[in-house]
Amino acid sequence: MAAERQKPDFSTERAAWKAGDVPVAGVDEVGRGPLAGPVVACAVVLDPKRVPKGLDDSKKLTAVQREALFEVICATAEVSLAFAPPARIDGHNIRQATLWAQAKAVAGLPCTPRLVLVDGNDPPPIGCAVRAIIGGDGLVASIAAASIVAKVTRDRLMASLGLAHPGYGFERHMGYSTPEHQQALAALGACRHHRTSFAPVRERLAQGVLALEVPAPEAAE
Repeated sequence: MAAERQKPDFSTERAAWKAGDVPVAGVDEVGRGPLAGPVVACAVVLDPKRVPKGLDDSKKLTAVQREALFEVICATAEVSLAFAPPARIDGHNIRQATLWAQAKAVAGLPCTPRLVLVDGNDPPPIGCAVRAIIGGDGLVASIAAASIVAKVTRDRLMASLGLAHPGYGFERHMGYSTPEHQQALAALGACRHHRTSFAPVRERLAQGVLALEVPAPEAAE
């Protein structure tokens, strides 16, 4: 019988607390790959006495589970969100936009962390100790919490964009490059929430088939 998969726990943060590296923040982001919508980054500082039960990598949870945990996390932890809109992604590239959003999320926390735990292997430049953990959203409680809050926030945002821009199906594919999304791009053109630097959108622009709605200048900030 296969061993049960390890779930995220608070051991990494607990060790940091014992070493005096407090507060400890977990950081994750969602939305690097889609053709539309922002990258959403989240920073979370969990209360050691109220670590939510059931935390996991957001991709391993159902939408119902994510929504329930989102409410618990926001009620018991310090949470900060930051958004890198398509204009910033197009103007700086996806990596730089992601790092910017992660750093901004950390800066937005009510407290100043002494240690930041980031999912992946490419941590943002911030003014405190940073530890990158590959697969951190499936190992570290605070990173898992950040992944859940970022995912639920972005999904809600894309659902609202689906209502504002009917026909694209944002509420179903969340901006990712699905057949439905490709067909909508061909039929409707791009809206201001599309990333013009991403190949599928850029290629259609080059073909002259998209009537692009240009974003307001402040959207790039």
